[in-house]
Amino acid sequence: MVQIKIIDSENSVKKKKKVSKKTKKSWRKHVNIKDVDDFLEDKRLEERLGIPFAKRSDKELFAIDTTPDLHLIDEDHKKSKAAYRLALKNSEPRCYAILKPSSAVPDPIVKRNRVKTPEERKNPITKHIEKIRKLNGQLKLKEKIALKNRKLAEERKKNQPKRGEYNLDIWNVQPTEEVEIKTKIDSQWLTSETLKHTLAIKGVKKRNIPKTIHTKPSILPAVEPPHPGTSYNPSYEDHQSLLHEVAEKEIKLMKQEAHLDRVTTKMFKKVSPEENTKNRLRELSEGLPSTEGSTSVNDQDLEKNEDPNKLSINPPVKNKKKTLVQRRKIREQNALASEQKQKKLEKKKISDIYRVKILNKKIANREQKSELLSKKKEKLKALKAKETKVLSKNKFEAPDPDFQLGEELSGNLRNTQPAKSLLTDRFKSLQQRNIVAPSTRVLKLNKPKVKRYIKPDHKIQLPKTSK
Repeated sequence: MVQIKIIDSENSVKKKKKVSKKTKKSWRKHVNIKDVDDFLEDKRLEERLGIPFAKRSDKELFAIDTTPDLHLIDEDHKKSKAAYRLALKNSEPRCYAILKPSSAVPDPIVKRNRVKTPEERKNPITKHIEKIRKLNGQLKLKEKIALKNRKLAEERKKNQPKRGEYNLDIWNVQPTEEVEIKTKIDSQWLTSETLKHTLAIKGVKKRNIPKTIHTKPSILPAVEPPHPGTSYNPSYEDHQSLLHEVAEKEIKLMKQEAHLDRVTTKMFKKVSPEENTKNRLRELSEGLPSTEGSTSVNDQDLEKNEDPNKLSINPPVKNKKKTLVQRRKIREQNALASEQKQKKLEKKKISDIYRVKILNKKIANREQKSELLSKKKEKLKALKAKETKVLSKNKFEAPDPDFQLGEELSGNLRNTQPAKSLLTDRFKSLQQRNIVAPSTRVLKLNKPKVKRYIKPDHKIQLPKTSK
């Protein structure tokens, strides 16, 4: 047993603590080996740095500086900038310092056995035989495959485009394997799906060109030319045409607002609260039986129900089967009707021969109508291509036109004032060209209100204080 004295910061001796050092765990716990660790750490550091400084000579520790001080030398004898750059170019780059060993610890194994390569290990007689075999053109399968792959790699390297060159369209270029297989397959009577399936079985997958690879989201230009009337010094006609367009849009909006006001607000009359309650009660009691004369109606209904001699309105229907004569007559009538129908069709065919001119006119009129409809559809399609698509729940709102009144025109560029923001204009252009979905600015997030309460077992009941 070992007794240990515990001394605090004030050098006051505390009670001795008896600990056991029987096991390795207790020995490591209660023995201080810090001085041994420090000594070993210093020794490892010396091994990494090399020989200890105490054992080194003065030549290894110190160096005589033979470079002259530049501020003491005349300007004529100073080193030129070209010579300095040449010396810097010939010197070793600093980035190579990472590749050098940072430790000066020597290799513990001084003599190492070098492993020979498979070519060096071969017998000279075997080498000579292989050389003769290759000269005669007798190659192994492995060597043939390697030679073929080497040639293919060289061709691929030659055909590989240089960096920065984009001369080929990757979607139009077909691989050599696909071209060879397509030449073998007679694709004259094959559909595209059958050809695709055949190529997939042969091990060549047909590439489908994406439809939207060369298509723009909108045909509208990125930057539209502004109206000539928006210039800081426009002509009178251009300025008046711009003001006329703005006035027309404003009148259209005013008419729309007036129409909405007419069909909503002005459509209903003002009613007092008392009259409103009466109307509501009358509407709710609509269809209910009235109190007056209700007893007499109920008595009459009871009397009618109690009448025993009353006959039912719908008597039970008996299943009367048709006789053979009736069935034969029905068959004859059906056969006669089908015969008359066939005669009518034959007669119509004969009459249609004499109506060829009329039918040709009808066909021509129908074709003309279809052509007109197709042209109308094309026009609508062209108009819709310019419109903005619905990409979100918010509808795209075109920005207000930029204009200035006659009094606001300055006439020179120095006194003009900026009318609108360039960022807003570009953002609206992106929305109009279907690149960005129209959105509204969210200033406040609608967070749900959380109901908070204290659990019954968490409540603290304070004692009542007597007044």
